[in-house]
Amino acid sequence: MRIIRVIPTVLKQIKRSPIRSTLTLGGIAVAMFLFVMVESMRTGVKEATEVTAGETALVVYRENRYCPFSSRLPQFYEDRIEQVDGVASVVPIQIYVSNCGASLDVVTFRGVPRDSIQHAIAKDGVIDDSTISDWKKRGDAAIVGSGLAKRRGIRVGDRFTAAGIDVFVAGIQKTGQAQDKNAAIVQLPFLQEAARKGGTGTIVTQFNVHVDNPNNLEAVASSIDEAFAHDEYPTSTFPEKAFVGRAARDIVHLAEVAGILAWGALAAVFALVANAVVLAMRDRVRDHAVLQTLGYNGWLIGCMVLLEGATLALLGGVIGGIAAFITVYVGQFTMTMEGVNIEMSTGPSAAIIGIVLALGLGMFAALLPALRLARTDIVTCFRAV
Repeated sequence: MRIIRVIPTVLKQIKRSPIRSTLTLGGIAVAMFLFVMVESMRTGVKEATEVTAGETALVVYRENRYCPFSSRLPQFYEDRIEQVDGVASVVPIQIYVSNCGASLDVVTFRGVPRDSIQHAIAKDGVIDDSTISDWKKRGDAAIVGSGLAKRRGIRVGDRFTAAGIDVFVAGIQKTGQAQDKNAAIVQLPFLQEAARKGGTGTIVTQFNVHVDNPNNLEAVASSIDEAFAHDEYPTSTFPEKAFVGRAARDIVHLAEVAGILAWGALAAVFALVANAVVLAMRDRVRDHAVLQTLGYNGWLIGCMVLLEGATLALLGGVIGGIAAFITVYVGQFTMTMEGVNIEMSTGPSAAIIGIVLALGLGMFAALLPALRLARTDIVTCFRAV
């Protein structure tokens, strides 16, 4: 109870040094903003590339090819893939991107057969039946992902041009899947003709395959590659998320390196809180002596110091964490490479973790000064005045 009663006193002590407190809070907020941004990127990479136990999707790609422009597979492979044991469905897909390198603003066109549109829609995708009907009626129609539509200001009924491909926006797909919310689905023959890359009507970029049993994912992938091992166009087949990790390997490595920045941000929080507490102790030697004269024992004063460090860290962490969360949520930043998309995680988990870590580091940074002050008697305090 006594700790609760001294909270107003601690807050007044923080306000007594407005410049120092403001600079400390600003530094902590910036450090936690950086930490949460980095963690959001790392979480997004993990969600996009971590293979789950129930995954049933495979991607059949040209062997030793990476960029969609270089992966060329005959469309008649579809019939042969369907004959492989364990395959439930096969969809030939033509991928055309505005930029094959790593970028934050890449438009991905995904050409699929007209009758396979249901297989191209995300599991959580929301599209009206009338939209699908309009898409099938027009050869140049496109169903644009919600992320791409928001980023480019696209609405239903607009015409949209990117990378030399001009389409009519028949509908917008609302989904939380990064690979779908940042792509435009068009009809396969239209994209093959419009892109003029890799032939017209007979060549595709990849095949998306669904297996009937997730336990046979690797076995089916091996069977597909063995079937085409001696053909002119050999294949490499991966689980969908493993394929994303392979294609976006530079982004994955970038996320790993960014982890160092996250640790640096935490170290900055520790240093800022420790510096603020030490400077405050030097300025308040007389105050501590007076408090002991008024009946405050050393351990209560030490707890006040600990509480001050925790308060600074918590306030700074909340400011930086909330600012980073809003930035990621509103911006919906997507990193694209070789036709695959990795979106920064927009969930609050990174911000919550950052705030908790900031609070813990603040208490830890103030612990040693608090213990030292708790063991200092009143005589020593008065001598130091």
